[in-house]
This record gives sequence, structure tokens and C-alpha cells, in this order.
Amino acid sequence: MRFLHSADWHLGRVHHGVSLLEDQAHILGEFVRLAADMRPDAILLAGDIYDRSVPPAEAVRLLDLVLTELVQGLRIPVVMIAGNHDGPDRLAFGAGLLGGAGLTVRGPFEPQARPLVLHDEHGAVAIHALPYAEPAVVRSAVAGRYSEDAENAAPAIDSHQAVLAVQLQAARAAQPQGARSVVVAHAFVLGGSESESERPLSVGASGAVDAALFDGFDYVALGHLHRPQQVGQARIQYSGSLLKYSFSEADHAKSVNLVELDAAGACTVERIALTPRRDLRIVEGQLDAILAGGAADPARDDYILARLTDSGALLDAMGRLRGVYPNALAIERPQLAGDGPGRAAADHRRVRMQDLFASFHRDTTGQALDEAGAAVLERIAERLEREARHA
Repeated sequence: MRFLHSADWHLGRVHHGVSLLEDQAHILGEFVRLAADMRPDAILLAGDIYDRSVPPAEAVRLLDLVLTELVQGLRIPVVMIAGNHDGPDRLAFGAGLLGGAGLTVRGPFEPQARPLVLHDEHGAVAIHALPYAEPAVVRSAVAGRYSEDAENAAPAIDSHQAVLAVQLQAARAAQPQGARSVVVAHAFVLGGSESESERPLSVGASGAVDAALFDGFDYVALGHLHRPQQVGQARIQYSGSLLKYSFSEADHAKSVNLVELDAAGACTVERIALTPRRDLRIVEGQLDAILAGGAADPARDDYILARLTDSGALLDAMGRLRGVYPNALAIERPQLAGDGPGRAAADHRRVRMQDLFASFHRDTTGQALDEAGAAVLERIAERLEREARHA
């Protein structure tokens, strides 16, 4: 059986004040064309379909258009779960009706959810769709299934490890005899590589889960981490996000997973690259050199972070940069970063005026204030302080 596995679409994302909806529509058009060419038996979408729980109307319309093309136009079943960015109830609106049309949506946690069972020439494949859920939600949902005596007491559900353990226990109980098995989940599995654009699932280590929880399942289609990667065994895979959603992802190669599941349940995974409307990348060097090189850059429309190595003052650096790179989003000046006494990271109410001015002088000239200048500054500061006291 063949699957296309994708996740972390984050429809409606805004990056540095710029809506990425047009870029998302472009890449999803490519995804639909890929599905038409590959003709998978099912498409697995592992959460964070929207970027926030109440998505903008344009994002909802885009998802509606894409799912209609896949399910009605191409007649490909789609299995979709909620991630930690999604509003589970909103995502699952109409799920009961849509299931009969080929769209299986799991939004809120369901204690005894049944798998979607598909068939090929080798038999049945059960797809267990396990949406993201907070420990408190799961704890409340399963509380009534346990008695108060010690032997049958409810398990302690105080972490995402415990949540996933409950979900996978129910999946194993519902697994048809002799069928191959696929899990679709949204989680941070230990050993995975993170990036800045992923919202932490929780504070501390309780958001992480162990890959051993998935023992016995033939393929695990994961969402949450934005870099395409396997975690441990080849059967446990993150497809990664469709687009680069932070400059920490500039070196990512975005893709979707084409999964082949054989008669025995062994899987092979091929990453199929996607070509965005605009790339997101980092250029580095002095501003004048970047501007000179940008004039001949064939990808001038990319989203750009300029990491400038200039040490002195720069007049209207962003305006000049956007004259060459119209979609430049940010500027960094690493040489001006530091932990000196006049740095902005300090509480300005506890920073001496002399230190603030000395830091400003160093930032704008690239040189520390000399001894004579520091003495003049000290005298001026003392005079201003006297005047302020006697005002």
C-alpha cells in the first residue's frame, strides 16, 4: 500500500509581518499535482494543519479547496489529525458526514476511536489517527472508565508520554487481527531535531515521548518537528513542514514522504522535494557587498535575512536592502551583539548614562571610547546629575 505523508502546513502563517498564504497556496498546488501523479492509496496529514486555533477565513477556504481536490477530484482518502496549533473542534467540524466521502478527521481526543481500515491485494491496513491532546483533557475523558480501588485505578496522565501511551493502548486493542498497522500522531519524539518555529508542547521535559511507545506498528507518520527526519528506525518518520517557517530552517530541504508498505508490513520511505514560490534564506557579509551581489541574484524575490558584518553606523539599511531584495524580512548584526554594561538586554533603569553612551559610541563607530573621551563623558554626566538634583 502506498501513502503520501505530510504535516505542519500551518495555513494562515504570518512571518515577520508577511502573510504566507499565497506561498502556501502555491506549494499545496504542487502537492495536489504530486498526489495526482503518484496516486497513493491514502494521504496522511499529521497535524498543525492551521497555524492557530482560530484560523483566518482565507486559510479555511484554502484547506477546503485542497481537500476537495484530493478527496472528490482525485478520489484519494485523506486521514487528518489535529496538532497543537489546531483548534480540534473546529478542525473536526462535519467529520461525521465527511467520513463517508473519504475524509477522516480526528480533532478532539476520543478514548475508543476506531481505525480506518483500507485494503489492497495483500489484505488489510489499519490506520490509527491519534490527534494531539493535553494531559488534562485525556485525564478527564478517561476518568469514568476506572474504579477507585487501587487495582483498577486510573493511570497518572500528567505528561504527553502518558497521553500517547493511553492512545496507543486503545489503538492496539482496536487493531484488526492480521492487518498491517499505521499510526498518525503529533508529538515530539526523543531524538528528533527541533527548530525555532515549533511551539513547545509543554514546559520542561514532559512534552517529549519515547520512540519505544510505537513498538509493533509498521509505519508511524509524525507531525510537529519541521525538519524531515527519521527517529531511530526507518518506520518512525517526520515528514517535516511544507515550507520554511523560520530562518533556523534555512538549511532544511522541504519534502513529503512517499511510503510503500509491503505485504509483510515492511516500509520504504522516499522523500520527494517540493519547490516553493519563494525560498527563505540567509545572506551574509557587508551591506555594500550584499547589495552589489544581489543585483545579479536570480532569486531576488526570496525571503531574506541579511546577516551584516559591518561594524559602523548604517543609514536606512533595510530600505537599501529592499531596493535589491524586495522581500527582505530582517537584519542581524552579530558584531554588535554582546553582554556589555550598556546593552539593551540589561534593565535600562539600572544602566548608567555613561555606559549607555559608551555602548552607543561603540555600536556606531566600531571602536571603544578612549580614556580622554570617557573622562569628558564622566564630567558631563556629573554636571547633568547635579542640575537634575537642584532643578
